[in-house]
Amino acid sequence: MKQFLLLTALALLCFTCEQEEYAFGDITAPQNLILEAAVTGQTNDAPFGDGSGQVVFTAEADNAITYRYIFSDGTEQIAPSGRFTKRFNQVGVNTYGVTVVASGTAGVSTTMTTEVTVESTFSDPEVLQFLTGSGSKTWYWAADEPGHLGVGQNDDNSELNFYANYFQTTPFEKDGAEESLCLYQDELVFSRDGDALFYQLNNFGQTYFNVGSQDVAGGTEGFDYCYDFAVASTPQLVQLAPSESVVVNNNVPGQTRGTNLVFTDGGFMSYYIGATTYELISVTENRLVVRAVQANNTALAWYHIFSSTKPTPGGGGGDTDYDNLVWADEFNAVGAPDPTKWGYNIGRGNNGWGNGESQYYTDRSDNVRVEDGVLKITAKREAFGGADFTSARMVTENKFEFTYGRIDISAKLPTGGGTWPALWMLGEDYATNTWPGCGEIDIMEHVGNRQDELFSTLHFPGNSGGDGVSRGTDVPGISTEFHKFSAVWSPETIRFFVDDTLYHTFANSGTLPFNSDFFLIFNVAMGGNFGGNIDASFVESTMEVDYVRVYQ
Repeated sequence: MKQFLLLTALALLCFTCEQEEYAFGDITAPQNLILEAAVTGQTNDAPFGDGSGQVVFTAEADNAITYRYIFSDGTEQIAPSGRFTKRFNQVGVNTYGVTVVASGTAGVSTTMTTEVTVESTFSDPEVLQFLTGSGSKTWYWAADEPGHLGVGQNDDNSELNFYANYFQTTPFEKDGAEESLCLYQDELVFSRDGDALFYQLNNFGQTYFNVGSQDVAGGTEGFDYCYDFAVASTPQLVQLAPSESVVVNNNVPGQTRGTNLVFTDGGFMSYYIGATTYELISVTENRLVVRAVQANNTALAWYHIFSSTKPTPGGGGGDTDYDNLVWADEFNAVGAPDPTKWGYNIGRGNNGWGNGESQYYTDRSDNVRVEDGVLKITAKREAFGGADFTSARMVTENKFEFTYGRIDISAKLPTGGGTWPALWMLGEDYATNTWPGCGEIDIMEHVGNRQDELFSTLHFPGNSGGDGVSRGTDVPGISTEFHKFSAVWSPETIRFFVDDTLYHTFANSGTLPFNSDFFLIFNVAMGGNFGGNIDASFVESTMEVDYVRVYQ
């Protein structure tokens, strides 16, 4: 397709003249407007394309500065160069009206209308079922969840571009403040008619605007604010489309569902950022997580979490309701850990437990004991069993195993280059479903060579070893005082906290191994492929655990 670089340059030149001289000169309407539409994958055997629904439009006109496309599916697009690629998402073979408006100086324009017939085969019936239930379902902000509104980067950094790494709200953060009081009242209603999905926003007359988009509402405040803003009073069509975002390009399971919600007629999901396309990160019957790129700042992506049950302050909701204590160890009895709750892995394992570690695990009191109200696991430099170090690895295997819940562990970590303490969980079927098929949830990992840095990681098929889905955060004083390390594990997500602050969210699904029984493991390793080089001056260091509590 031709690239109309010369036309664009002329348009820029005219704009510059207008700025300097405050005059347009001759007012000339665009002439000789031509519009071409190339259906992707169109052949004699596939006259309506390859099923992607994608069409490349190219408009060209003399004296045109810019072009605007208006489509009969309720969407439109500015295309300064005249070239625009659109994906039509209505499933099946459909004919769409296409109008292109070529604009010249002083706003004069020339218009051309045509039709294009194209096939789309993309569908996601499970999304329709989740969003609409038996026919219609109302969604609300999951205001009781940390991070229900957040923002992160939108770029090619695959380690950071899939979650709200810049900012995440605290529970009910927007409740009570005048500027944001309207946000939590919004109702997002999804309904269906056959395979067609519709949406209506009930905003009760006000919408919470991002400061960068407030001009749409005529706003002048210098911060996000609730403005009077009318929305459509009848349901609007929503189309499903495959996502092509930077998150999809990460090729990491669990980061996104890969389906877009494309809203017509300017529809948006409560918080106004100028976006009409929202990527489904995850969706279940009662929880919806979406990601949208800010219209006037494409370096930012916003994350919204919605619930099919409206939460109330203090009332709980969603998977934060894990508040029934089902198992715990407070480590109050002096001596060996409670044998009804804990067993041990003894020895070196296969090649240092598969990670090239340097310790021999024992159940001796030198390495594991309870005293002063805490569990103490001590790694020591000593020759034992063919290894240069000893330590302990405690497990609840065959004593306590569970699926889903909240795990809280209060611990103070060891120090020293080469130490590698971990509080984690392993799928109980590991003997028959070889790792990583059984799944691994690392609630807390730390290495002495990266002091005051905390990690949580998930391992599963395709994401084992160094390719695990991991997130780190800084925790000053991680080895000098106790901190609470938590995981909230549900069918929808696995969320990781330190001192009740969320820093890592992973989208769970039925295709992953995180939906069956796991057991707990506490250990301190030495060296290995994550622990790294062991300090030559290291003698011994201890991880202390004040308590572990599991809620369901």
